[in-house]
Amino acid sequence: MKFNHLSFPSIDVKATADFFVRHLGCSLEFISPAAAMLKRAGFDIVIEAKDHTVVWPHNFHLGFELASVDELSELYQHLLAQGVPMQTGLFQHERGSRFFCAAPGGLLFEMNTRADAHERYRASFERQARADAVK
Repeated sequence: MKFNHLSFPSIDVKATADFFVRHLGCSLEFISPAAAMLKRAGFDIVIEAKDHTVVWPHNFHLGFELASVDELSELYQHLLAQGVPMQTGLFQHERGSRFFCAAPGGLLFEMNTRADAHERYRASFERQARADAVK
């Protein structure tokens, strides 16, 4: 089985699609007032228009991983300068540094890196990296 797509509702398709393109490196394949189709890393992201505010479950979020603390810090500074609503500052966590921000419509994102994760978590990350390399 292969991961195919993510689909999200939005009251503002254009603003939500723009967030994915401007800040997360997605390419826009199609957009209309009712929907947008984006591509990133071999899968599709679909944004579908809704005429009501979407209420996300507590702590529902998407996580994106960056290779280094410096890259994470650069993204944090970029999003902050662009006025993206931040839910947290950039902070160090035992599983690696991270921050949380929101896209238009309230979709929550966790941006993180494992580069500075505590040693006791590194073994599982390294096993996963080896497994990914074999594929």
